[in-house]
Amino acid sequence: MEVQTSLFENTLAEPLPSRLRPKSLDEIAGQRHLLGEGCILRKMIEEDVVPSLIFFGPPGVGKTTLAGVIAHVTKARFINFSAVNSGIKEIREVMKNAKQARMYGEKTIVFVDEIHRFNKAQQDAFLPFVENGSIILIGATTENPSFEVNSALLSRCKVFMLKELSNDEILLLLHRALTDKRGFGRIRINIAEDLLSKLAIFSNGDARKALSILEMAVLNGEHTQNGVIISEKNVEQCTSRKLMLYDKNGEEHYNIISALHKSMRNSDPDTAIYWLARMLEGGEDPLYIARRITRFASEDIGLADPRALEIAVAAFQACHFIGMPECTVHLTEAVVYMSLAPKSNALYMAYGLAKKDAQNLKAEPVPLWLRNAPTKLMKDLEYGKGYQYAHDSKEKLTTMNCLPETLQDRTYYHPTQEGFEERLAKRLADIKEWKKQQRMENENKKMRPEI
Repeated sequence: MEVQTSLFENTLAEPLPSRLRPKSLDEIAGQRHLLGEGCILRKMIEEDVVPSLIFFGPPGVGKTTLAGVIAHVTKARFINFSAVNSGIKEIREVMKNAKQARMYGEKTIVFVDEIHRFNKAQQDAFLPFVENGSIILIGATTENPSFEVNSALLSRCKVFMLKELSNDEILLLLHRALTDKRGFGRIRINIAEDLLSKLAIFSNGDARKALSILEMAVLNGEHTQNGVIISEKNVEQCTSRKLMLYDKNGEEHYNIISALHKSMRNSDPDTAIYWLARMLEGGEDPLYIARRITRFASEDIGLADPRALEIAVAAFQACHFIGMPECTVHLTEAVVYMSLAPKSNALYMAYGLAKKDAQNLKAEPVPLWLRNAPTKLMKDLEYGKGYQYAHDSKEKLTTMNCLPETLQDRTYYHPTQEGFEERLAKRLADIKEWKKQQRMENENKKMRPEI
């Protein structure tokens, strides 16, 4: 098919994401949990009983698009209001016009993008108009509205959480862009299916990002008499990054996190850093990695180096505070520390043994001497009788048994001789030996004849 230069000139006038903006509910990609047949938001829209709303979700999932579709379906005036460029004066002017329109039976939907950027006074300016029905307010935010939207305004809105699009949903959107006349449907585009899949994965659930990259790739592809040829190199030039096959919800996700975990367990910091980089550069959530490192700190290091858990939690907090790409160095610090720390799985094994008994054996009652007795009845039933308070003894130890009688011989924690745990192992052995000697002496006392 011959490439028409004039068509490219026309498409440059408006970005692809804008040209492909859905006009109906069925054209919206994803959000089936809200817009599927019979779902509450879809019913509200179709029955024209839409209240004021807050859409909460990551970038590029269709918050603005959905607001526009709602206005189109319900035949309401649509005012796109920016929280970045507008103040109270602008709000009042818009509200005044909306109130006048209402007198003539015309509904107004005021869409406020990034509503969390408004201060309290600006948010409060909407309140009377939301309450008297002059407007239907639809706010969009990437931040949790519980913390970023005033409680008074939030209580008058229904909150819906929009989810990032899946790779399959992004892929369908890309195919529509290539076939729809509003996109590149009038041009023959030659692009391999696996490259489209990589592009979908790379977009990280952001439809706008996926369409923008595709548009740049088409405009910068190899233009021939038979259409446009897009290579992987073209796409990588548009993204300034190599497209890596890393699906956060697919098998490779689990393969690489497994490789990271096992590299740290094998005390191999260089390999661990490589797998960390593969995940982060592939678009993985740094908080997910930080959570896995925190688990590793106790599962594979434990009390051999108690500082490992501190380092892991600190890395998680740092990732939460500053995000990507700055937090890469914090995760690297944590990964190297975990790799070089002494290893012990004693805590992991201890809980596994205790869990097995808890699940499979009879649920034994708590011994009476370990129970609190806050009431007279409990004391009469001998709750707490015979309890030994460790702080009353010189050694801060007692011979009291704390396990149910049927489990007296159970041992769950078996410390290793690694790192700090070696000291704990000696301490535990000393405690057990002291208790053994004390119990023997107590038995001997009982057996001695009274004089």
